[in-house]
Amino acid sequence: MIINLRKATSADIPVLLAIEKSVSCSNLYSPMLEEDEWLTELRQNTVYIIEKDGVAVGNISYEEKDDDHVYISGLVVEQQFQGQGIAREALTHLLENLGAVKRIDLVTHPDNVTALKLYQSFGFISESRKENYFGDGQPRLVLALFAKNDF
Repeated sequence: MIINLRKATSADIPVLLAIEKSVSCSNLYSPMLEEDEWLTELRQNTVYIIEKDGVAVGNISYEEKDDDHVYISGLVVEQQFQGQGIAREALTHLLENLGAVKRIDLVTHPDNVTALKLYQSFGFISESRKENYFGDGQPRLVLALFAKNDF
């Protein structure tokens, strides 16, 4: 399968909102459903639209904390496109583009078994658990991936 990661702009906010709304029915994911949230995300982070066959099917984003630390702030694929390996391919592309960053971390719901398996297959390890991380009443696990020479 071939996907494309296209850098998002403010013109993509309706697409980003539609993607987030498609997965908003679960406690496992805390969607961003307001335009102002996306304006902030686009200002502070690098956001990509995940496209398959020219159709927007998800998004992936990250924040550079410093030269050696990146936080993956989002990875979501619309429900109808889940289970096709799209998230795996998008994460592979992102990790390749980040290169030699020493620490990459993210958070995910402890009950999101699919996401946990995906991240663990890339070498992410669970560091800690944070209660009510996004203010949605749900816990999150902090997962981290370290450059090979840091072990």
